[in-house]
Amino acid sequence: MRHGLLVLFSLAMLSGCSTVKGLMPAKDTSEPPAPLVEFTPRVEVETLWTRDVGGGSKDDQLELVPAVTSGRIFAADPRGRVKALNSADGTILWETNVKARISGATGAGDGLVLLGTTEGEVIALGQENGEARWRKGLSSEILSAPAASRGVVVVRTVDGKLFGLDSSNGQRVWTFDRGVPVLTLRGTASPVIEGDIVLNGFDNGRLAAVSLVDGRPLWDSRITVPSGRTEIERMVDLDAEPIVIGDAVYAVTFQGRVAALDLNSGRTIWRREMSSYAGIGADDGNLYVTDELSHVWALDRYTSASLWRQTKLQARMVTAPVRHQDYVVVGDGEGYLHLLDHQDGQFVGRARIDKAGIAVPPVVRGDRIYVFGRGGSLSALQLR
Repeated sequence: MRHGLLVLFSLAMLSGCSTVKGLMPAKDTSEPPAPLVEFTPRVEVETLWTRDVGGGSKDDQLELVPAVTSGRIFAADPRGRVKALNSADGTILWETNVKARISGATGAGDGLVLLGTTEGEVIALGQENGEARWRKGLSSEILSAPAASRGVVVVRTVDGKLFGLDSSNGQRVWTFDRGVPVLTLRGTASPVIEGDIVLNGFDNGRLAAVSLVDGRPLWDSRITVPSGRTEIERMVDLDAEPIVIGDAVYAVTFQGRVAALDLNSGRTIWRREMSSYAGIGADDGNLYVTDELSHVWALDRYTSASLWRQTKLQARMVTAPVRHQDYVVVGDGEGYLHLLDHQDGQFVGRARIDKAGIAVPPVVRGDRIYVFGRGGSLSALQLR
């Protein structure tokens, strides 16, 4: 599957001669999605409410992740429509149209709802009422959700730059630049803020930590080394959001490795061969990875040893895994939500949420799972 997928990348038009257009949906891969396997369900997925957020992102190949915070959900569609909903019952609290093409969403922090646009503009709205606070133009398109904490908004642009902006007015505070290789996947990792540290993955297979206050580099670690004879073979994008647990950081690259690093020094704790652009999830003892074949893995978080692998979702364009209760939850390109037993990876439940597909990982808060489909539906689910 990998080679067929990369051929599609190489035939796509380039943006600024550096970025390959889009991760293709399942119908564009070199093999059809694996058929759904039969099993005896052990858990039922109950839909508590569903709301239409907007036009969806099926035709845009965007991954617009909703933000859930303080009893509210903030979500946006590519056409600029933004909504705030009560997470308990789905009541719409406010909605607005920012009149811009949204390509990076949705961030929430410092009382703001944060959006990025195809034109490289950051838009900040007030969480309480959706009123515009400020807009700031940056160097290029924004394909991931901005983050905010302690008075600083952090934004990643597709040209390899990381910006720190004043959350009160959008003025630039600092810039961190790593550039981009000749050829990359279309997508960027969202910045992760952990205390006073900002973590972000780059298209050269490196994970960097900078100071939230002034953008000063703290450490820069190589997760994998590009190899191969062609630019396509040397693509090692780190497009999946890193995960922090305690003093450890976990990250995975495309055509490269998954690794555990020390948060304070960037020292490698362990690493092993693996390729993923979907991403990772974790709990107290395990790390979960969806690889480029849409196989879901469970690894020992401390040693990287393989615990199990679920291969029967091959080519279904599976999202990053999320741990919820006793299950590992993933969505797929045909709109199904799959529940796997966290101990052995066997199927225990399934429900179809959005026929247009699920491209972003489910969001878990408390006993609920929130799923944003490509068709524009936002659903709150509960397991029974």
